[in-house]
Amino acid sequence: MEITIGDTLFTLHPSGAIFWPDQKMVMIADVHLGKISHFRKFGSAIPQKAIETNFNRLSVVVSYFNPDKICFLGDLFHSTLNSEWGMFEAWVKNQSSTIILIKGNHDIISPSLFSKLGIQIERELLINQFLLTHHPEKRDGLFNFSGHIHPGIKIRGTGRQSLSLPCFYRQPNQLTLPAFGAFTGKFLVTPKNGDAIYAITEDEVIEI
Repeated sequence: MEITIGDTLFTLHPSGAIFWPDQKMVMIADVHLGKISHFRKFGSAIPQKAIETNFNRLSVVVSYFNPDKICFLGDLFHSTLNSEWGMFEAWVKNQSSTIILIKGNHDIISPSLFSKLGIQIERELLINQFLLTHHPEKRDGLFNFSGHIHPGIKIRGTGRQSLSLPCFYRQPNQLTLPAFGAFTGKFLVTPKNGDAIYAITEDEVIEI
């Protein structure tokens, strides 16, 4: 789905990523690499094959948009190093895009390891009137893109049926991206007047 903010065009992708054509940049929030391996280590019955899901989805998005820059809006990794770091190294080495990480609260891995892979680490990024952060921020005169809260929306049917979907949550001066990673969960938001919800299904984005 294409949306405009001011006079700038953005594309919302069903993966939860956003493409910014003017900057040739893909923005992705809350991948939480390593979380599945962490859960498996402590006995959760998650198939080993599930680990590949996040990397496959990343590759699909990058292949689709062919961006010059990939900006992760924090929580790229869930916690400390585990076996998924090696998979991430291999994935990065296959990318031609510049990779930027805006550090999130879960990003506790040494910055030197990211630097060795050529990844630029920032606390925040300001491009024109757009502020890119991990935690949602409100600053006068700026529109904020962020992650962190893993927004979702509950849709209710005419009976007792309901369905929870991840979503892009747009407020007057802010757009919060859904969590990109598998097994990350959702925080159900309650939109106010003037807000917009772009729900994500398996293969499309739908404004609610």
